[in-house]
Amino acid sequence: MAKAKTSLTAVERRAEELDTIASVLPMERRDELAELLTDQDVETLKHLVERGMGDNTLRALTSDLAYLEAWGLAATGRSLLWPAPEALLLKFVAHHLWDPEKRANDPDHGMPVDVDDNLRRQGFLKSIGPHAPDTVRRRLASWSTLTKWRGLTGAFTSPALKSAIHLAVRAVPRQRRRKSAKAVTSDVLAKLLATCATDNLRDVRDRAILMVAFASGGRRRSEIAGLRLEQLTVEAPIAVADGPPLPSLAIHLGRTKTTSGEEDEVVYLTGRPVEALNAWLAAAKIDKGSVFRGIGRWGTVSRRALDPQSINAILKQRAKMAGLEPGEFSAHGLRSGYLTEAANRGIPLPEAMEQSRHRSVQQASSYYNNAARRTGRAARLL
Repeated sequence: MAKAKTSLTAVERRAEELDTIASVLPMERRDELAELLTDQDVETLKHLVERGMGDNTLRALTSDLAYLEAWGLAATGRSLLWPAPEALLLKFVAHHLWDPEKRANDPDHGMPVDVDDNLRRQGFLKSIGPHAPDTVRRRLASWSTLTKWRGLTGAFTSPALKSAIHLAVRAVPRQRRRKSAKAVTSDVLAKLLATCATDNLRDVRDRAILMVAFASGGRRRSEIAGLRLEQLTVEAPIAVADGPPLPSLAIHLGRTKTTSGEEDEVVYLTGRPVEALNAWLAAAKIDKGSVFRGIGRWGTVSRRALDPQSINAILKQRAKMAGLEPGEFSAHGLRSGYLTEAANRGIPLPEAMEQSRHRSVQQASSYYNNAARRTGRAARLL
């Protein structure tokens, strides 16, 4: 009995430790993570926070660490070994990069059924089939990074591991898929916003999320989820010839995926998105801290920020309500949709990039919707 009490105390302590860094590292499923991660895992995350590692990088590392620990427990019955032996790394590759055709004839090929079922019950596995090679490489890179931060060295550069990944990728070629099958252009956005037409608190919040995310240049879901009131600056209204001045707002992005914390990246909102954001702040009575928050069953607004995955879930839910196919859209579609819409309206790419904050023309132009290119004049020269 005493042992159970000690274990419970350890879990509660880890939950509290995770909570202390939640403002820097917003995380869903905190209590589940407290049970899954070890004391040393949590100490490593705290250390990375104190060293000033970027918020997005920390979120990715935490997500990957949680998955790795869950997989390790399911596959070996124990928490991960640090440093990981080469055999464990090879097992990870074998469980995640496999040939579906071979699996049909050999049930032992790929991830074992009991491991697969375990991860699905916990919500770590959703799609069917082998993982994308980039996902496997990223998780191995995160594993390597966390190993180094613990002052250890691993077998991540071993020839056997590199060869295993290379052979697995060659055996099962995959086409690279877009993060969002379809761009959320203005016509799609209008349908999504039509589902947020009431003064219901969720409608007011979701309307603000969709309009702010799109109009601010197609912000990443992590940037919208992590947005704080302290990042907003009221600007002078914008004069227009045929109506009253339009409200204007600046968003100071701080550290993003492509910038450092020292750079003051700024994007601007004008008109309707500002009004939608102000309506949410007033309705939710938010005067400091996180801008976009969860809403409880009885309409209670949480003090915590939404997690990035919730932004994706909100967009998919609104797509379903609008009669669209949710699987064709994701939060990333707002980013590609912003640039696609800019192209459709004849806005020069460099001007659109000033708002989207893309660093490379090649990267920005890659977000233009393939469907628009397929039906455009450039594809019909003959």
